[in-house]
Amino acid sequence: MHARSLFSALLPAPSTASTTERLRASAGALLGLLVTGTVAHLMLGDDAIWLVAPMGASSVLLFCVPASPLAQPWSVIGGNVISALVSVACVRWLGHLMPMPALAALGTALAIAVMFFTRCLHPPGGAAALTAVIGGPAVHAAGFSFALGPVLLDSVLLVSAAIMYNNLTGRRYPHAQMLSHPNPHATKDDVPTVRLGFKPEDLDAVLRRYGQVLDISRDDLEALFLQTELRAYQRRFGVITCGDIMSRDVVTAEFATPLTEAWQAMRGRHIAALPVLNPARRVIGIVTQGDFLKHGGLDDYRGMREKLKEFLKPSGLSHSEKAEVVGQIMTPRPRVARTDTPIVDLVPLMADAGLHHIPVVDGEQRFAGIVTQSDVVAALYEHRLVEASQPA
Repeated sequence: MHARSLFSALLPAPSTASTTERLRASAGALLGLLVTGTVAHLMLGDDAIWLVAPMGASSVLLFCVPASPLAQPWSVIGGNVISALVSVACVRWLGHLMPMPALAALGTALAIAVMFFTRCLHPPGGAAALTAVIGGPAVHAAGFSFALGPVLLDSVLLVSAAIMYNNLTGRRYPHAQMLSHPNPHATKDDVPTVRLGFKPEDLDAVLRRYGQVLDISRDDLEALFLQTELRAYQRRFGVITCGDIMSRDVVTAEFATPLTEAWQAMRGRHIAALPVLNPARRVIGIVTQGDFLKHGGLDDYRGMREKLKEFLKPSGLSHSEKAEVVGQIMTPRPRVARTDTPIVDLVPLMADAGLHHIPVVDGEQRFAGIVTQSDVVAALYEHRLVEASQPA
């Protein structure tokens, strides 16, 4: 292998993080460590150990890769504290029997084993274990108070700062494992998108064969694979956008549209949903036949006609608790697509999440049309017919 090729092989893959992500991570680490150090210093005082070095490594995980399983609260707090406790125990019980290098290696190795067993693997925990051995007289004198004092306090403060900062900047943290592909109809059937593609058990089997710890949660990995499948389909069969297939002459409602008027429009046009717009033609909600059934108390289908008539009848009272207008029963802030959104992006929403109607907005976020399940099915069918008719 040439020297240049060897050098390239040793380099890590380039980061996919944007400049904004990098700045956000750096700012998070700055604020997180500043808050942690300041509060710990005030609580523990100048004479105590108030900030430990592993917190620097923990901040990298918490603010750079908060979705990592290694960066979740139990991993950070449990990993750091348990590792420190294990190494302190080694120093206390074996320190007089073993040389320092051997003690450091043993304490760190045992800490890793315990982190695996307690499901709180956290790389900086290895640094916490090492610090408990080679930290010097002050750390040795603190004993178990080192783990239950500065290590525990710093970890809790840093995690608290990460929870606030990540959520304020739009990132989900803690990043809990999400249930994969819940069926919206509460049946045991797989959702449509996994009936022909790979299934969760396929991914589990591959991960077992892989046999290594991945720094990404299983549900995130599955989501990445599904997105990759969609991109590959788009590349093979071309891009059909929502703007190509959407209905443009759409009956809409406003917040104050009377329920009777909305119901008559839906029944008269044989449609199942009305986008709800504000005066600037921005989507603020969607009202469906299901909303009328739910709010009209029509889950019991006996006497449905009478119940519906009663629900739609105006009360005539200015302060009635009875719903009178569309805005009182609509689903607010519905999922929307852009005119340039590829229709393959709608497939999981419609097939798995059970959405039947998706409003489409333009570049100014104004209502432009609506895409239904029928539109998507027809577009995919016509596209495959065109592809099949072309000579090989």
